[in-house]
Parts: sequence; structure tokens; C-alpha cells
Amino acid sequence: MDWSFLIKGRRSLCVSTDTRNLPQGCVFVALKGERFNGNLFALQALELGAAFVVVDEDIPQTCSMRQEYQGRIIRVENSLLALQELARQWRRELGIKVIGITGTNGKTTTKELLAAVLKTKYDLLYTQGNLNNQIGVPLTVLSITRDHQLALIEMGASHPGDITELVNICEPDCGLITNVGKAHLLGFGSFEGVQRTKRELYDFILEHGGTIFRNADNPYLASMQHDAEADLAARGSSLPACRTVLYHTGTMLSGTRLVGDYNSENIQAAICVGDYFGISRDAAEQAIRNYVPANNRSQLLQTEHNTVVVDAYNANVTSMTAALEAFKGDTIILGDMLELGSYSEQEHKAIVDIIRQKAFTCVLLVGSEFGKTAGDYKVFPSVEELIIYLKNNPLSGRNILLKGSHGIHLEKVIEFL
Repeated sequence: MDWSFLIKGRRSLCVSTDTRNLPQGCVFVALKGERFNGNLFALQALELGAAFVVVDEDIPQTCSMRQEYQGRIIRVENSLLALQELARQWRRELGIKVIGITGTNGKTTTKELLAAVLKTKYDLLYTQGNLNNQIGVPLTVLSITRDHQLALIEMGASHPGDITELVNICEPDCGLITNVGKAHLLGFGSFEGVQRTKRELYDFILEHGGTIFRNADNPYLASMQHDAEADLAARGSSLPACRTVLYHTGTMLSGTRLVGDYNSENIQAAICVGDYFGISRDAAEQAIRNYVPANNRSQLLQTEHNTVVVDAYNANVTSMTAALEAFKGDTIILGDMLELGSYSEQEHKAIVDIIRQKAFTCVLLVGSEFGKTAGDYKVFPSVEELIIYLKNNPLSGRNILLKGSHGIHLEKVIEFL
């Protein structure tokens, strides 16, 4: 659909998919899923002052019957695809330089560090929270205004083709893959599937002559870029000039509020991108030192009784291993790693084997997957049962690592530590 009637000459757009957050004059897009149907709220959106509503062809009859709203109802075959196409056309209308970021681990932390660095020089629009999927990416793109000088878009994936879908919406000029690891194996099928999907960002950048930022110390990333180049050449595609900017993992920057030496590569990525966009190393390092982690990612908390490293937003084999190797404390509380499919039992066993090699004083595990492999370690079927245990057996004077998949909800434990 041609959205030029809506975007031409505009300094900004206001697009919402939620009638609970619908400013006057906004465009309401009625998304439809297994458990929700935004079409049912189209009439309400118009009554609340939406300039237009974008609805599926099965628009509610009550909305169709109101003649005064007819010029403000846009019927489409698929409202999600319409939202994505609107975002793509808005991105092209603005012509802003876009940096795309993905990866198995560290993409959100790296995105936040990149934002901290780039904001020292540019008016930057960047992904808020975890809005990195097929709905979040177009909404992020649609929040860019003509006042912004750069955009930083985070892209997540759990199935093959996800990154292709997202890069075709935000059309990045530059791309960074933080790393690849064993995550979402239930959706990807294998580690190779993870690599192939994340590589889709390289594919787009190479085809369009952009810039790739890559950790020179990561052999998987080098192989993925080589394979992407080879595949394009095999198809007879003449590659436009594409620049590759390398950085190294390096050592952990002193004075930051980040916990875990594994963050050194995230920091070096931010410094590298900052340098590319004309930000000095000193300015970049200071911005990184000023950054305060949030959302249960690499946070160091001092509670009344213990010191707690909170890294409980997400977990997979690679990030769990890195956290255990970096942790110097005496107590670990780990939750199941979800979405590992048929690999789940063997990967949880591998984590338990790592635990056995360490000299932890206390090990508490949560979830049915750890329950299959934990041996003599204490395992709790749920966080609620762990909380009961902690109430009866309080921990004090401990240095604790809290790590697990978001679906386990280990963050509920913090107030009892």
C-alpha cells in the first residue's frame, strides 16, 4: 500500500497498537493474534480521537455502520504487514542512517552501551526495552522523527527468517552481530540454524554496500561473513563496496557498573562504533562508565544481607557458561534455560558439570530441566517453592549469582536475598 498520503512532509508519526496509549491524532493499527483482536477496539480508537484506524478486512460491523468514520478507516488484508510496510516507507522517507544489531547474547546490553556512546554526539533514536520483534521493530522505526540524526535498531530472532523479515523493515546501513550461541534451539533446530539466521543481517549489509562491525576474535562471525559473501558470489551477485570494521574483545574497562568480564566485548563494540561515528575513545569510555545497567541484566545489587549479581532477564548455554566462569562468589541460584528443545537435557547436564568443577558453597537450582540432571544439588520445581525455602533458610553475608531464563522469573527472589 502507498502510505505517502500519511508520511509526506511529516516531521513525525504517531502510531499505536494499544487503545490504552492512544494520543489524539494517532494512527491506530488493529493487530490480530491468537489471543487478541485489535479490530474489536477500532471504533473505540476512533472515538478516542485516532486520525485513522488500520483494520483487517473483517472490520467489526459496528465500526462500518458509523458513516462519520468512513474516511478514517483503512482496510487492509493483513494489519501486521501493513504496519511493517508503513515503517519501511517511513524509514525511506527519512533517509536516516540506521545501525542494526542482533546476536545470541549481549545484544540488549551492547545496544544500551552503543546508545550511551552515540548520544554524546548525536540525536539518537534507539530501541527501548526489548521491542525487537516483528511488532517492536516497526513501532521503533515509526518513532523516528526528522530531528533524529541516527537510529539504532535491535533485532531478535527465534526462528529462521526472522532477521530477514526485520532488516527488510528497518533497512540498516550498518550491522553488528554481538556473537552466536546455543539459544532458541527449539525454534532454530540447531546451532547451525542460529548462525544462519543471525547471518541474515550480514546478507543484507553485504547486498546493499553497508558497513559491518565485527569482533575479530570470534571465528564464528568471521565464518558467517565469509559464507555470506560466498553465497552472494555463487548467485552471480556483484557485491557493492562493503566496509568491515574490526574490533577485539580486549580486557574489561575499569570503573564501569557492569558485572562480568564477558561484557568486555560489548564495551569494545560500543567503542568501535563510536569511533566510526567520530566519537573519541575517551568520550566513549566515559559514557560507558556512566551507564547504569537495568532490567535484571548484569546488575550488581547490595541488599541488606547479601551482594547479588542479577543477570536473570535471559539465559542460554553460552551466557550461562560465561556467567559461571566469570563469577567469583560462593553462592549460585540458577533457573532453567528454556527453548532448547531436544538439546535441553544434555545442555543442562553440561551446566551442572561446570558447577561441579567450581567451589561454590551453596547451589540452588530452579526448574524441571535442572531437576533431571542436578544430582545431589537442591532443586526447586518453581520460584515460589524456592522463596519458601529462603524464608526458612535465609542467606546472609553471601556473594550470589542469580541467573536464569526470563520465564523462570528469578527476579521474584531478589527481595528475599
